[in-house]
Amino acid sequence: MGCNIVVLISGSGSNLQAFIDGAASGALPECTIRAVISNKADAYGLERARQAGIATDCIDHRDFTNREDFDTALAQRIDQFGADLIILAGFMRILTPGFVRHFRGRLLNIHPSLLPKYPGLHTHQRALDAGDKEAGATVHFVTEELDGGPPIVQAKIPIIPGDSAETLAQRVLSEEHTIYPLAARWFAEGRLRLDGKKAVLDEQVLPESGLAYNQA
Repeated sequence: MGCNIVVLISGSGSNLQAFIDGAASGALPECTIRAVISNKADAYGLERARQAGIATDCIDHRDFTNREDFDTALAQRIDQFGADLIILAGFMRILTPGFVRHFRGRLLNIHPSLLPKYPGLHTHQRALDAGDKEAGATVHFVTEELDGGPPIVQAKIPIIPGDSAETLAQRVLSEEHTIYPLAARWFAEGRLRLDGKKAVLDEQVLPESGLAYNQA
């Protein structure tokens, strides 16, 4: 059967690398990364893809007069690669409702907080400012609400004395590299789907915060 993946990036592509490594090691046996697309020509993730022999493309959002036209061009390019699953890996664009609807149930994102806490930016600093005891990352389906789609899997780490937003970000990132390919594998194996506003794994509706990684 197989699952064709297109990865969207804007930057260094460290989560992309986790997918490249997973595909190479056999950890993602059902998955083929068909292409990596960036809205920035100098994104280092494009070089990671080239080194792995993966097709790359750049669609610069500055070439378009509005979000809708950019998203239309991006969707057409993704469709040309026959994508079954689209992975947002540090893609720093807010997607239009039309784009999200076009790929509904096939769009995954990872967010560096324990959703539904702290959607949006500056998640690690916000966790520190709130005096939280733990932080983490959440893989979720993408819906029209920013960072509001149903969570699939979460990884938690303790916040330790002396943590800064930077040190917390680094420790959370290593967890991202584990749980993001895992969620993609579930999707590729036909175990994971979006049903209305719920994430369903093995025909069980997942809890509001997704599955805890230590239970996965």
